[in-house]
Amino acid sequence: MVKKKITKRIYNKRASFDYQLGDSLTVGIALDGPETKAARNGSVQLKGAYVNIINNELWLINATISGSASSPINDTDKVRNRKLLARRKEIDRLIREKNSGLTIIPIELLNKSRYIKLKIALGKGKKNYDKRDSIKKREQERKIQGYTHTK
Repeated sequence: MVKKKITKRIYNKRASFDYQLGDSLTVGIALDGPETKAARNGSVQLKGAYVNIINNELWLINATISGSASSPINDTDKVRNRKLLARRKEIDRLIREKNSGLTIIPIELLNKSRYIKLKIALGKGKKNYDKRDSIKKREQERKIQGYTHTK
């Protein structure tokens, strides 16, 4: 009997609302044992997380990984900085883009077979009027499809 691999994806729902997203890149992430188990179970939160460059390396900052009863994680380790793994050429390109004023945002955490990957994208922060425009477009698309929302 063949065992099916369940792939879980954890999305950063605020990323596309708060930023205009550009090019995306899939990178690896360095995790400890309990963190890996928690990521496979889907207890990861990317809301408010971002990627920073420290000593020419990519670091995931402010992402929360909560443990479970079988694999507890200390409160100090839940929100620790985690190193991202990418090729030097990709890191150099991201450094150039970041210096030009863009932000690196994690979009989703992928659980592919035995590897846990993080999809990151370059983005530019939206202003309040841009956010209102995106809400207005979304509401218009819902009306076209037949969904109505009244307050």
